[in-house]
Amino acid sequence: MKFIKHHMETISGVSIYPIISLIICFTFFVLLFWWVLSYKKKDLNEISNLPLNDDEQNNNFL
Repeated sequence: MKFIKHHMETISGVSIYPIISLIICFTFFVLLFWWVLSYKKKDLNEISNLPLNDDEQNNNFL
């Protein structure tokens, strides 16, 4: 571990990388949360019923 730590300390400006990764991760999850909350109820109900409707469609083909 000392080998890796020594090389990381010798890189100038290495402290910015954890901040950038935190911002990217935070932004991704905020956008994902916003997308989930803004999803239309009608579409969500249709998607949630897809596994149940699959059997009905297969029975119609018989």
